Amino acid sequence: MAKRIMICAGIDTGKDKLDVAVDGSSEQLQVDNTIEGHQALMEWLKRLKVKRIGIEASGGYEQAVVAELRRKRFVVILFQPKQVRAYATFHQLLAKNDKIDAALIAMCTAAVKTIHPAPDPRLQPFAEHLTMIDQITEDIARLKNRLESCCDTRIRGIWKAQIALLAKSKRAELKALLAAIRKHPDLAARLDLIYSVAGCGLPTAVAVLVRMPEVGNITRGPAAALGGLAPYDDDSGNRAGARHIEGGRERLRRALYNAVLAASFRWNPQLKALYARLIAAGKCHKCALIACARKLLVTINAVVARGTPWVAAMPQLAKPLAV
Repeated sequence: MAKRIMICAGIDTGKDKLDVAVDGSSEQLQVDNTIEGHQALMEWLKRLKVKRIGIEASGGYEQAVVAELRRKRFVVILFQPKQVRAYATFHQLLAKNDKIDAALIAMCTAAVKTIHPAPDPRLQPFAEHLTMIDQITEDIARLKNRLESCCDTRIRGIWKAQIALLAKSKRAELKALLAAIRKHPDLAARLDLIYSVAGCGLPTAVAVLVRMPEVGNITRGPAAALGGLAPYDDDSGNRAGARHIEGGRERLRRALYNAVLAASFRWNPQLKALYARLIAAGKCHKCALIACARKLLVTINAVVARGTPWVAAMPQLAKPLAV
């Protein structure tokens, strides 16, 4: 058999520890998930001439070591937990502990055929900032729900005061995030292109910019899939199931869906026409809105790829009468 040229490692991430294994080798390591531990890990990987490292997303505990690995020019593949579990199920590997998981991730890493480029490191702090803004929005929604079912005047006043405070904080944080993005001319230009699409407000434009770094560099199909807006078949034999969306980036999908709630009725003529056509064809309200959200994302992707601002389609002129 040909000797494997690419040496791959897998890292199982914990809050306090990192368990590391090398594919096809008995070499294993456990280090602290700290700056000092990351330094020891880099030296160990370089000594073993490891080039590609796989790591499982683990609630953010992996972010620091991933950033350091990429800074040291290692090829890093970030797996979703369901990907690793599916690979284990396929190979009938049922046992599970940290060392076994590290070896399993190393196997997954060696099996990967397509390596996607690393995301722009500048977007990571923006993503954390945007997540905080999203969480403030969720807190406001929870307080409004409490307000609806509350009859006590004093308690209602407390909820209203907290809602006003959170709303002010949300506006300030969005303004600060926009200012931080504007410090990078290329990101600011891309944001302006996204914002030029009718119905895509600044919060939605920021969500697309930060949560979809691939925008403008992929085709419409993968763009819809990343946004969690691609319809998938559900057929088997003689059964023709309903097509449904699945997967994708949840917070990005939510931002686009919220945008089309208004854009499909007021702001974007193309989305208004699409919504009306789908409703006339018998589609339900939610299905039509999902289709509009997909259309909005595909339009944004095309605008960024083209590099020119969006313009509404001009109405066709009447043909001149023949003389």
